[in-house]
Amino acid sequence: MVFKKLLGALGVGGPSVDTVLSNPNTRPGLVLDGQVNLRGGDAAANIEHISLALVTRVEMESGDNEYAGTMEFHRLPVTGALQLAAGQQLSIPFQLPVPWETPITDVYGQRLHGMTMGLRTELAIARAVDKGDLDQVSVHPLPVHERILGAFSQLGFRFKGADLERGHLRGVQQTLPFYQEIEFFAAPQYSHVVREVELTFVTNQYSVDVIIECDKRGGLFSGGHDSFGRYSVPHAGAESVDWARQVDGWLNETISGYGSRAKQGSHGYGGGHHGGGIGGAVVGGALGFGAGMLAGEVLDDAFGGDDGGDFEE
Repeated sequence: MVFKKLLGALGVGGPSVDTVLSNPNTRPGLVLDGQVNLRGGDAAANIEHISLALVTRVEMESGDNEYAGTMEFHRLPVTGALQLAAGQQLSIPFQLPVPWETPITDVYGQRLHGMTMGLRTELAIARAVDKGDLDQVSVHPLPVHERILGAFSQLGFRFKGADLERGHLRGVQQTLPFYQEIEFFAAPQYSHVVREVELTFVTNQYSVDVIIECDKRGGLFSGGHDSFGRYSVPHAGAESVDWARQVDGWLNETISGYGSRAKQGSHGYGGGHHGGGIGGAVVGGALGFGAGMLAGEVLDDAFGGDDGGDFEE
């Protein structure tokens, strides 16, 4: 992915910036590397700084209204002040660490419907900040994520969609200002008590907190409600246990209400059970994602042009 934008504040003949990613595919905890290429214009220019930022689309609440907005969640300074001579070419390498909690955008090589992610270049010059265009980034699951998602597929769950919700989860050491919800239609063996299930990963260097929210059907004398469970598993050994059995156990505990409480406000979960055991065979295929559930949306369409940027492939 490469983007180039003439700095309009300086008019025709001004400097241009071209950011190149070595590989737009990454995983939580890894790095994105590449280089920022500058080309001087017709006259020397004093550049105040260049920064890179990961941005994504987040669902937000304001009173009784919900809306989607673009949110920056990780920033890397590339350079401080420098002078770019007329016609000068300068290449600045970078390595941007990808936060462990970065949401997953792609599974089995396909974009999750509802997810967007981009790398934005910000260049400050002549007392003006140009946020430039966006370079699409694809974040793939870690092995433990992939095995848990595969277990949902093996159990018969069908993918519905994914989004990011602004806020923090109770009882979880969360560093980003949002969390991801991966939504599934209930598998047949659970559908008599559950309509849908939402899955959230909160990942750190050593382990993953797995939060499960079940939308339960109402009974004869009670209405439907949500039940929650929280389970923690380490990265180490993720290849050695039966994940379908593990996830089935988590679901049954969550549905039964063991260690769960009602949602607090709009972004808090009650204290859940910390499950034991880690699991087995990864399931191939595409998580039961039906036609139309996966979409390789062009990121500037998804962002609605909020930042005035366009993608170039």
